[in-house]
Amino acid sequence: MRKTSFRTYAICTGVVLAVTLTLFGQSDREPIAMVAGQPIYTQDLMTVAGDRLAELRNQEYKVESEALDVLIRRKIIEAEAKKRGVSVEELLKVEVESKILEASDDVAKGYFLAAHNQASLSFETLKPQIKQFIRNAEIQQAREKYEDLLRGKANVSILLQPPSVDVAYDSARVLGNPNAPVTIVEFADYQCPFCKKTETTLKALLAKYGEQVKLAFLDFPLSEIHSQAEKAAEAARCAGEQGQYWRYHDSLFENQSTLDEVSLISRAQRLHMDVGAFRTCLDSSKFIHDIQANREEGTKAGVTGTPAYFINGVFLNGAQSQAEFEKIIDSVLATRRNGDKAARSSALR
Repeated sequence: MRKTSFRTYAICTGVVLAVTLTLFGQSDREPIAMVAGQPIYTQDLMTVAGDRLAELRNQEYKVESEALDVLIRRKIIEAEAKKRGVSVEELLKVEVESKILEASDDVAKGYFLAAHNQASLSFETLKPQIKQFIRNAEIQQAREKYEDLLRGKANVSILLQPPSVDVAYDSARVLGNPNAPVTIVEFADYQCPFCKKTETTLKALLAKYGEQVKLAFLDFPLSEIHSQAEKAAEAARCAGEQGQYWRYHDSLFENQSTLDEVSLISRAQRLHMDVGAFRTCLDSSKFIHDIQANREEGTKAGVTGTPAYFINGVFLNGAQSQAEFEKIIDSVLATRRNGDKAARSSALR
C-alpha cells in the first residue's frame, strides 16, 4: 500500500489556502484520535494538510453554490408560472421561445465558415442543424436573462455561507472603525512582495467602505526565506509603543529593500520618534513571543504562506484584485442586511 505524507512549507506567494473542516457526522469539538492520552482534533489537521483540506471544502462550496443557483432559478420560474396559471413550458414558450427568430442564412453561413475545417458536408446539407444550434443557444441566453429579470423582482435571500474560520487578532493593531461589521484579518510578512502588492488595494477598500470595514494586521514572518522579516515585525511593534505603528508599518512596505537593523532605526528617526526608546525596545526582543503567537494563530487557521486574508472568517487566497475582496465584503454586508431585515420583521409579528 502506498503511503502518502504531508509536509507544510512556508511560502511567500500569491496562492495560499485555508479553511475550517468539519468531518461528516462528527463535531469539530470531538477528538478524532487519541495518542498517549492526548487528543487530536479536526482543526489540528490544518497545520499539516491545510491546503488540501481547503481545496476540498472550497470545491464543495462551489458545487453547492452552483446547484443552489439552479434551484433558485427553477423555483422562480415555477412561482411565476403558478401566478399566471400556466405550466412552466407554456410560460417559457410565451416569454422566451416565441421571441427568438430563426437565424438568417448569412448568420448560419458565418458559423459554417468558422468551423468549415471540421465539416466534410456542404453548407446546404448542414444548414438546418446549424440554424437549430443557433436557435437553441439564443433560447438559453434569453431564458437566463428572463430568469435574471424575475430574480430581480423576487424576494431571494442566500443563506449558504462559504467556508470560514475564526481568527483571533489584537484590537490594538486595527485600522478603521473598531465597530465595523466587516473585519479583514491580514497575515503578512514585511519582506513578501505579494504582501506589498496588496497594500494599495487594502487602503482603497478602507476608503471605499468607510465605517463598514476595518483591517487587523497579524505578523506571519517567513523566517525560512526572509531573514529580516521577523525583526521588521518587532520594529513595527516598537513603533506602536510610540503611537506610530501604522506609519511605520507603511514605511516598511514602501521600501522592502532596507530592512536591516540600521535601516529600521533610521526609519524611526525619520518619523521623529524617540530613537533611544525605540532602540532599547528593539534590542530587548520583547515582542518576539507575540509575533510567534500570530504565526501560530495563522498556522492553526491553515495559513502556509503570505499574504493570507480572512474577511469575517472567509478566506481570500493571496494577492487578489480589489474586485475579489469586494465580492466577499458585499456578500457579508448583504447577509447582514438580510439578517437585520428578518429580525425587524420578526419583531413586528
